[in-house]
Amino acid sequence: MWDYLCTRWDNQSQDCLASTSILPEPSLHYLIILLPVNHPSARGAALVVIVLVAIAQAYAIKPPREQAPAFRATSMDGEKFSNASLKGKIVLLQFWATWCKYCRADQPVVDEIAREFAGRGLIVLAVDVNESKKTVKKYLEQSPRGPKIILTEDTNLAAFFEAKTYPLYVLLDRDGMIAGTQKGAGGGDALRSLLRKVDLE
Repeated sequence: MWDYLCTRWDNQSQDCLASTSILPEPSLHYLIILLPVNHPSARGAALVVIVLVAIAQAYAIKPPREQAPAFRATSMDGEKFSNASLKGKIVLLQFWATWCKYCRADQPVVDEIAREFAGRGLIVLAVDVNESKKTVKKYLEQSPRGPKIILTEDTNLAAFFEAKTYPLYVLLDRDGMIAGTQKGAGGGDALRSLLRKVDLE
């Protein structure tokens, strides 16, 4: 078992004089079995194939996604959402607050993404955490938002995903599995990187 590729072969001794690592550090545990091929050229060809297969397998392995908890939510305009109603949709949850300056910084990007990918099945639910309806309504009068706005009192999402920092983003795939999360504001690049986890780009 080994994790290197021979770069200098001695035909006389039939031995490897120099070698180099073939796998990046995170994949060193994907060891390659040296095939019993005696001819250097045949051995080299076999090794190239094995290395490519091993690297492809290493990067293709993805950790299993976790099922999103059973949730319910009603937006401020009265629309109801649940796991069942959102089946087949991609859902981006944004946990935010009106006093959060980082949330305000991300707001134009989140609204833009909501509009841009609406036709491809993306729904953005912006869950305001622990603020009154009066406070949120006043904020929205001065700074209207595109996503569906949901208050803490109208959902159990805030209880499931306890935000320690704001904003907090949770991405659900079309099967209702948690595809990824992002803590804190990251701007357009970070959010688009998150959406690529569900093939939105």
